[in-house]
Amino acid sequence: MDYFPLFCHLQGRRCLLVGAGDVAERKARLLLEAGAELWVGAPAFSPAFREWAQQKAITLLPGPFDPEWLTGCWLVVAATSDDAVNKQVAEAAETQQIFCNLVDAPQAASAIMPSIIDRSPLMVAVSSGGRAPVLARLLRERLEAILPQHLGQLAQRAGTLRDRVKKQFGSLNARRHFWERFFSSERLAQTLANGDSERAEQITDALFNADIASQGEVALVGAGPGDAGLLTLKGLQRIQQADVIVYDRLVSDEILNLVRRDAERIFVGKRAGHHCVPQDEINQLLCEQAQRGKRVVRLKGGDPFIFGRGGEELEALAQLQIPFSVVPGITAASGCAAYSGIPLTHRDHAQSVRLVTGHLQKTGTLAWQTLAAEQQTLVFYMGLAQAGEIQQQLIKHGMRRDMPVALVENGTSTRQRVVTGTLDELEALAGQVISPSLMIIGSVVSLRASLRWF
Repeated sequence: MDYFPLFCHLQGRRCLLVGAGDVAERKARLLLEAGAELWVGAPAFSPAFREWAQQKAITLLPGPFDPEWLTGCWLVVAATSDDAVNKQVAEAAETQQIFCNLVDAPQAASAIMPSIIDRSPLMVAVSSGGRAPVLARLLRERLEAILPQHLGQLAQRAGTLRDRVKKQFGSLNARRHFWERFFSSERLAQTLANGDSERAEQITDALFNADIASQGEVALVGAGPGDAGLLTLKGLQRIQQADVIVYDRLVSDEILNLVRRDAERIFVGKRAGHHCVPQDEINQLLCEQAQRGKRVVRLKGGDPFIFGRGGEELEALAQLQIPFSVVPGITAASGCAAYSGIPLTHRDHAQSVRLVTGHLQKTGTLAWQTLAAEQQTLVFYMGLAQAGEIQQQLIKHGMRRDMPVALVENGTSTRQRVVTGTLDELEALAGQVISPSLMIIGSVVSLRASLRWF
């Protein structure tokens, strides 16, 4: 271990910053956010430092560095553009046994400032010991993206509940289960983010009053159209918290690889004409797993509320008062179109988009006259088997025969394949692709030739 990681309580404690340029400004903001009594020494000061001084947020020490400035300081930061001055500050701090941070010379410093992820009171610091600062920054950016913004609010609230938890739950195991439920409660996190203190109290009380051993929940998560990079951050967080994953065949292997190794996986895949598990049994499965105290993720391809029957599953959960949440996903229409170079709307081609299910025999008669109207884009989900009927009805109701169409097979995945043609060829084109495929009909398809990027 090259450096001992340590978080310092600087509120009300004097810190010295030597230098008053752009780099020093960044250091000053960090120290001020930490509540330090900040003294800044330099021959000249940038406008930001002068404004802070006018607001009495800092004390200015004009002139060249003077070792007397170190008197009463807990921490020193040398952030000038002069290496000789920085070295002088470091030597003076070493003499007085005060930790000193040197900008751009971490190997010569007695203290370094890490890259910080701030979810106060939760703090995460990343450091490479000055050897690879860009790597530390990149890692910090990744952690910033992964860690929810509401973690700080949850941590703050948790601090007010520690005595209550100890009093109510006698064993360490029971406390651990409570805190796991507390920190993974999507409803509580969203309520705190919305500033609804009354509702937050109700949810907190419900967590205390519930049977910890049997308190389960279900998260309906949209996995997107295939590419794991299109999975939302919140979706990833919920997947990695799950005890049980219930998934269908539209969920890609790349996304399933993100599931915890110890999580149970239950496949309920469906194929056209063959339903591996009936919908009623899927609903029952979700309820049973949650009633066993499991954190369940129902993982669906695309978005769960767009032809994903997510509403039916939530109705079953609501009837039994099982807690649930929904994490939207990028729907196949958006993902497949973008990866195929087809804008769903365009000022010169389409002012609206219609998402239509291709299961015509189950949904009754469609409003074909409206679907055949101009200046719009049609996206048919699950329409391969009905391609002939779709072709016939659209032409019958006035859509021109040479309207461009595209069929996107395995959209957004490494196996994506796009077949294009015209409406009067649609049935024949459907025979050239396999499921899952998405059907896009509209003049926007003609833009693919110039907008496709692979």
